[in-house]
Amino acid sequence: MANSLALLATFALLFITAIQAADPELISDFAVPEGADEGKVDGVFFTYTGLRGGAPSSTTGLGRKSVSIKEFPALNGQGVSLELLEFAPGSVNVPHTHPRGGEVLFVVEGALTVGTVDGNGKLYKNVVQKGDVFVFPKGLPHYQANFDKNNKAVVVSAFGSSNAGNVALPKNLFGSNIPDEVLGKAFKISPDTIQQLRNAQN
Repeated sequence: MANSLALLATFALLFITAIQAADPELISDFAVPEGADEGKVDGVFFTYTGLRGGAPSSTTGLGRKSVSIKEFPALNGQGVSLELLEFAPGSVNVPHTHPRGGEVLFVVEGALTVGTVDGNGKLYKNVVQKGDVFVFPKGLPHYQANFDKNNKAVVVSAFGSSNAGNVALPKNLFGSNIPDEVLGKAFKISPDTIQQLRNAQN
């Protein structure tokens, strides 16, 4: 009996955790911002124009524009979001994860080398070209790289969450306050190497 109760409690905890990890379920057709009059909502509310003009370039060569609940309140409760990414020749989107949503990447222009790593450390990579789609399962580390030296690549990524999150592994590990001793033991690297990696995140 005690084993059955323990098993039931474990399943209940897993179920509650899974529910809390997903976007909240709507109890109406859509959610309007607090204080807004739902009767005055029109098509403008469901339209986002922030991707006009593309994604701004950056010092890393990776331009990005996110369309999440923060930028587009109409996504609240819809369980979807997207991002426009423009890769200059030779640029990389560093290894990262999205803890709250899977990602589907669609190549609009150019080609990218993409890859994701499963829980056993196996790398799944491919070169995707204009018109191709690649999926990155929720929570798994992945990257994208434009190894073309002459042409840019443009992609649109859709996420299975209105705020999928983005954990950039280099910054979240070496730009954090994780003790050097922990990082040294985890990666089997010297204190000097840890400091170089920390400095690179600034």
